[in-house]
Amino acid sequence: MEFLLDYGLFLAKIVTFVIALMIVISVIVGGSKKSKQGSEKGYLEITPLNKQFDELKEAMKLATVSDAGQKLEQKKLQKEKKKQLAEDKRALKKSDASSSTVKSKVFVLKFDGNMSASAVTNLREEITAILTQATIQDEVVVRLESAGGMVHGYGLASSQLDRLKKMNIPLTVCVDKVAASGGYMMACVADKILAAPFAIIGSIGVVAQMPNFNKILKKNDVDFELLTAGEHKRTLTMFGENTDKGREKFVEELEETHRLFKEYVSSRRPQIDIDRIATGEIWYGSNALNMALVDEIKTSDEYLVSKIESSDVFEVCYVLKKKLHQKLGIAAEESADRLLIKWWQRLTQDSNKHI
Repeated sequence: MEFLLDYGLFLAKIVTFVIALMIVISVIVGGSKKSKQGSEKGYLEITPLNKQFDELKEAMKLATVSDAGQKLEQKKLQKEKKKQLAEDKRALKKSDASSSTVKSKVFVLKFDGNMSASAVTNLREEITAILTQATIQDEVVVRLESAGGMVHGYGLASSQLDRLKKMNIPLTVCVDKVAASGGYMMACVADKILAAPFAIIGSIGVVAQMPNFNKILKKNDVDFELLTAGEHKRTLTMFGENTDKGREKFVEELEETHRLFKEYVSSRRPQIDIDRIATGEIWYGSNALNMALVDEIKTSDEYLVSKIESSDVFEVCYVLKKKLHQKLGIAAEESADRLLIKWWQRLTQDSNKHI
């Protein structure tokens, strides 16, 4: 027991040092941001995936023929390109008279979620850009990977996807690895959810954990005071002495968050048995299909290749410009953040609710 207390105190010192380091870095980076706010504008990177796919196909074709046949194959490819270009021009002219000859467009987004769902900053810009061009004949595909995180962050990310639904733009979410908890909150907005066979799906629950160092502080004769206005301003604390009343209120808040989460999923996927799947459990893709959590077992690559044959497919990515000193500062901050999370999660997570 003595060892655990000493270890806890040692860990607290490490965490304090890391947090202090992060604050210093944030102040330095923040100062540079304030002085150059006007120059920090993002830009869109739009990649035509049809062209990328054709280049891969061409490279493989040339690599798999003999040296003597490569020149003939290159001439053949050049003829095919000229023919395709001529067909595209004719189709473009016809499109003035009839929109039915125009290919539909597929816009591909990528969302890599972390605890705070920080990728929503880019997502909102990408969706705003897409909505200036997309029609109900087009489609948005989101390659989603997230194990969940903060309630408000993933709530906002889900609301951004909902903007597409409100404009009747077909939305497909592809899950190759994981869409759990807050990640599934985003996925369930889609008209169609595709998952790889071993993708992790579900975890419709709410969790909040926190350590309490009150005994360690008492042992070292350290007083801790927490002043609040409002009966439930602070229910649980890391350093004060927690009460049964505070715990009951905190659990009540967790239950309310879980209720809202279940209602949100049910309203978007009424075909599922919400009481059966909202236990916090996870399922692999194949089993998730049986539970109606997903609609089809297929990887994002397989789906997009099939779309390339009939549609113009574009990958859309919003990128924020950063100066060298900003990149270094953010990299240092992220490294410190990862170190903090790595040590902190061995014992606990903070008191914020996570989904």
